[in-house]
Amino acid sequence: MTARLLSLALLCSLLCPVSLLSQSPGTITGTVLDPARAPLPRATVQLLAAGGAELARTRTDAQGRFRFEGLAPASYTLTIELVGFDTFTASVAPGAALEAVLAVRPVRERVLVTATRTAAPSAQVGASTTVLTGEELSRGVMLGDLLRPVPGAAVVQSGAPGAFASLFVRGGESDHNKVLLDGIVLNEPGGAYFFSNLTAENLERVEVVRGPQSALFGSDAVASVVQLFTRRGQAETSRPRFSFSLEGGNHATGLGRAAVSGEAGRFDYSLAAARLSTENQAPNSGFRNTTLSGNFGLALREATSLRVILRGELGQAGTPGQTAFGRPDLDAFFRRGDADFGVTLRDQTTPFWDQRLTYGFAQSRQVSRNLLADPPFIPNFGDRVAECFDFFTGTFGPCLFFDFTSDFLNLTRRHHVSYQSDWRAGAAGSSAGQHFFTFAFEWDRELGLLGERLFPGPAVEAQRDNLGYVFQHQALWGRLYLTNGVRVEDNASFGTAVVPRSSLAYFLRAGGESLGATKLKFNFGLGIKEPTLTESFSPSPFFLGNPTLAPERTRSFDFGVEQRFWSDRAKLEVNWFDNRFRDLIGFEITSFVPFTGSFFNLGRTKAKGTEVVLELAPGKGLHGRGSYTFLDSEVTESGTVFDPVFAAGSRLLRRPKHSGAVQVFWDWKRLTVVSTAVFVGRRTDSDFSLLGLTANPGYTKWDLGASYRSPHRVTYFATVENLLNQEYMEALGFPALKLTFRAGARVDF
Repeated sequence: MTARLLSLALLCSLLCPVSLLSQSPGTITGTVLDPARAPLPRATVQLLAAGGAELARTRTDAQGRFRFEGLAPASYTLTIELVGFDTFTASVAPGAALEAVLAVRPVRERVLVTATRTAAPSAQVGASTTVLTGEELSRGVMLGDLLRPVPGAAVVQSGAPGAFASLFVRGGESDHNKVLLDGIVLNEPGGAYFFSNLTAENLERVEVVRGPQSALFGSDAVASVVQLFTRRGQAETSRPRFSFSLEGGNHATGLGRAAVSGEAGRFDYSLAAARLSTENQAPNSGFRNTTLSGNFGLALREATSLRVILRGELGQAGTPGQTAFGRPDLDAFFRRGDADFGVTLRDQTTPFWDQRLTYGFAQSRQVSRNLLADPPFIPNFGDRVAECFDFFTGTFGPCLFFDFTSDFLNLTRRHHVSYQSDWRAGAAGSSAGQHFFTFAFEWDRELGLLGERLFPGPAVEAQRDNLGYVFQHQALWGRLYLTNGVRVEDNASFGTAVVPRSSLAYFLRAGGESLGATKLKFNFGLGIKEPTLTESFSPSPFFLGNPTLAPERTRSFDFGVEQRFWSDRAKLEVNWFDNRFRDLIGFEITSFVPFTGSFFNLGRTKAKGTEVVLELAPGKGLHGRGSYTFLDSEVTESGTVFDPVFAAGSRLLRRPKHSGAVQVFWDWKRLTVVSTAVFVGRRTDSDFSLLGLTANPGYTKWDLGASYRSPHRVTYFATVENLLNQEYMEALGFPALKLTFRAGARVDF
């Protein structure tokens, strides 16, 4: 009912005739854009008199627009500044409508949405963020692989492409990351999201915000938020733009892509399709995946727009199991189909008031099937053999592992409604500063059906309705940018929780010729994660749901410094963070005869560390980025007794103490070369096969790619992954691919 009333209020506001950009003789208006013609919000615009005295100052809005009114007939000077861009200066007179394109500095800043739920330059944000651009995304296939160089992040895949891929950020669990697609929530109820078959197809950019963001996005935003933005159509010509590509490689790999995009009057569109097929290197590890993506926009009037997002991923991967420890399973497979839909209505109701109404639907259907029982085997690795206790002899001996047939279905659906209102007050040049107020209301209906279909039994069938209320205040005073927010989460499982967040960015220096801007930043926040549907609702006595579970929680502090130098050809960023996780949900046996068990809030962990990021642009066409992460993690209270690696005092599973990445991008005439090296240090792990392995050695993965743009609209490209041909396992028992290569061509017209 509340969502319906808000929808009616927004629709009524759209009927109010408002002319935002009407021009009068005493008015100067304009739009500030980057070289790609994307709007630049919050750029500082100064209006100077002929003698150089400042008459007025303002900041651009979310569409990059500004406005000065009540001006006398005269000649004025306009200056526009934004960190990461060259200063723009122009002579203007009342009645002018200016379009200013700001040239980027060698090391540029990005415009973010995820860090504050409003468009803001990264220089004005205190949170630690990483943006993967469309150009970077176009050089890869699977999004999980492209996230590996992100500071503070560890991607762990259980084998070759198509296998389960999990993301760990700053010591958080793999289900502590909120994943969004243009505002559509992709997580399963309870936070789980695997990057197994998510491709980078038709994505304009990906924003990663590290640290708890539950104050903005509610449950599951405990360690990070990863938001994907679909590419939009642009009017490069009067005709649609088409793109087709084909590539192939070893392991019988083939990849075909097709896309069309454009703009026709008030309508813009971008559609893409891709098909990937590979056999990988282990028996029964082949992977097939199809991606369909669409983004359609319609400008209803000058200040109102409607946008529809569609995306589907259908993939199937063989699951041979831990082939490093024994024979592969030759018939088991995992099939996953995701369908996502979203529609957003935006309106700039007045020059200082924006509204947005979004409906999103996400469905994930996952089937794990193994219909044939393979022969039993004894896991072994090197000189180790799996051993278990024999109750008849009272001794340890070789342990025989059996294959169990199964046909498990995991079907989850989520309906999401969000209303957001943004209001701007104050002026950039006033002593009171400029203020941005955000109110948001969100409703989620989570539905799930989980059960074993081969052996009928009690399935988990559940529904959960959640409400969230968000308030955020952003204050901009000169060089100080302060953000405070709070969310009240009303969850059907755990009740009401209040999660605050504070973020600060302050410029000690505004910049200079050799030594550039110096930014200090600080963040504090709380995070929460709801239980999974199984943990709350399972009817099985073997793993009985617990309706009284509290949410998993985190408390996080982080602070850092960003320093630009070498005439903005370099930027150094150092972040320190301290995260404490509590009330982690674990399984506990409640009775052995008969066997019963349930879920309880049992665990506590902590993780603190440092991220160092260096970005260099020494010359035209040459760009480099390097990062190093130190993570000191520990289990402070164990949530399980089944494996010693989870005991109190142990380091957190599969989260390396040392990790880093180096990326080099070189553009020379029509040639582009990209080199990416990822280093992952030794980390705690478990073989889960009674072999006694509790550590996983470190590894280095080096990928090299090149492309050549011919004069005939054809681009030739080639990629070599794991160039050093290293043998390693991201998860014990699951060998990663050795050297692989792909090559192909793309036609654009």
